[in-house]
Amino acid sequence: MLKLLRSFLESRPEPEVIPSVPDGQRVYAIGDIHGRYDLLCQMIAQIEADEASRPPADTTVILLGDLVDRGPDSASVIATAREWAKRRRVRILAGNHEEMFLGSFERDDTLRHFLRHGGRETLLSYPIEPDVYSRATLEELRAIMHEAVPADDIEFMRGMEDRIQIGDYVFVHAGVRPGIPLEDQKVSDLRWIRGEFIEGPESRNFAVVHGHTILETPHVSPLRISLDTGAYASGLLTAVGLEGTARWLISVQGEPAAEAA
Repeated sequence: MLKLLRSFLESRPEPEVIPSVPDGQRVYAIGDIHGRYDLLCQMIAQIEADEASRPPADTTVILLGDLVDRGPDSASVIATAREWAKRRRVRILAGNHEEMFLGSFERDDTLRHFLRHGGRETLLSYPIEPDVYSRATLEELRAIMHEAVPADDIEFMRGMEDRIQIGDYVFVHAGVRPGIPLEDQKVSDLRWIRGEFIEGPESRNFAVVHGHTILETPHVSPLRISLDTGAYASGLLTAVGLEGTARWLISVQGEPAAEAA
């Protein structure tokens, strides 16, 4: 009888994890913005309205990284995020594009990579004339960047976080490497990982909320919420609200990028 009971207990599936936010707290997380200042303004208005419609809570807003590149107005996105953070608790993760932007001030190979992946649009959102940009060598462009990009913006990006944990939710830009404890995760994985995380098993006791990998619609499963809906090209910016065990999606839709039309 004891043997049968032990066999039954060992064969039972693990109970499904139901992630939750601590009592009295509310969290909003926003996917990759990528220079879409217009969509960020709409999303701020939507979140503020959603927050006002609910009972008071200790609320945190999390931006999941990649505020810059590709879209037309990264400079205004940075300025708006900084201003919003003065009015409420806003925590911001560093994405791989912020990493590239910062690295571009020091290394030629990173600057080339940055420019190939939306960095041109970022730089032209600052006071840099397109014809001056087009004629500049890498050395000249770096000097122009140091003049045009405010030191406060650089410090703001340097102060972005790598990982945020609230209750049973872990917020990162790209994902986590399966089988590695959170405290041992490499920053490079938190900002860059893709297939190994998305296709890996969801055998963990926390849920991951992330961006980085573009989807037509957000992915929501018990232990993973993916919010990058390609805002810079699709015109769709997505966020999630979390309170207790409840989840709800918030989206704003603007014009698609001209090249995606």
